[in-house]
Amino acid sequence: MRSVRMAPEVPREELLLPGHAACAGCAASLALRLTLKALGRRTIMVVPACCTSIIQGPFPRTAVAVPLMNIMFEAAAACASGIAAGLEVKGLKDITVLAWAGDGGTYDIGIQALSGAAERGDNILYICYNNEAYMNTGIQRSGATPYGARTTTTPILGKREHKKNMPMIMAAHGIPYVATATPAYPHDLMRKVRKALEFRGTKYIEVLCPCPPGWRFPSEKTMEIGRLAVKTCTFPLWECYWEGGRRVFRLTGPSKLIAEVPELKLPIEPYLALQGRFAGMTEEDIRALQEWVDASWRALVEMARGFDGG
Repeated sequence: MRSVRMAPEVPREELLLPGHAACAGCAASLALRLTLKALGRRTIMVVPACCTSIIQGPFPRTAVAVPLMNIMFEAAAACASGIAAGLEVKGLKDITVLAWAGDGGTYDIGIQALSGAAERGDNILYICYNNEAYMNTGIQRSGATPYGARTTTTPILGKREHKKNMPMIMAAHGIPYVATATPAYPHDLMRKVRKALEFRGTKYIEVLCPCPPGWRFPSEKTMEIGRLAVKTCTFPLWECYWEGGRRVFRLTGPSKLIAEVPELKLPIEPYLALQGRFAGMTEEDIRALQEWVDASWRALVEMARGFDGG
């Protein structure tokens, strides 16, 4: 009999409430909605300066139905570590401390506090919702902005550097769980959030969140662009964790299927064409970005095969 793979349960309770201040088509708000459904009410959020500090709503109201602390741009991981330590002293072991930060507060301004928390093994879940620029402050380039993308600080030629590989930087810390996800594949995202809770220590999940105003596409295209990011291997889905004393690295979702059937991998042109931020890229630029994506993807596939013993 053929086995049926069941999707993870999606609770009906909403912990990101209606009336929040996100833009139309905001993938970050959808990612937060799914994350809170996966975590439940026993969650404390830490939010640095980022889009979510606006999305949550202005004082004295809030659209987030769990305790939330706003903190300085660079201090999300440090604040989360302090809360986790306090809960430990009080013997409260069933509360998840969630640091929820954008790519600017993770890749650049907040990397020192995050690296310190990871080195200490502080018991927090850190999620970077990555919209690939400083969207809340005017669409400036960040360490997560891809090559060729036009921002308000790279307006003419686009960014000339490739983005950091922050998930691999975190994996290099040897922390118990690292994963990538996107709300375009919601069940994969929720499963990884729940799996992170199985581990004690610092956990890191990077969630790609297409941004309509920052990436310059119609708001109804958010999920399509998120899926194309995965299908072109611009943003592969994977997870890395410790199991039985050994390191496990595995591709997930469509990325796993593309590794098995390489012909399913799409070229990056359809992905770029839907986004105004890539308008004006030369053929040479597109070729350079494609070569970088292909090389990064090959390295991931080889890593997955190596961990499988293949």
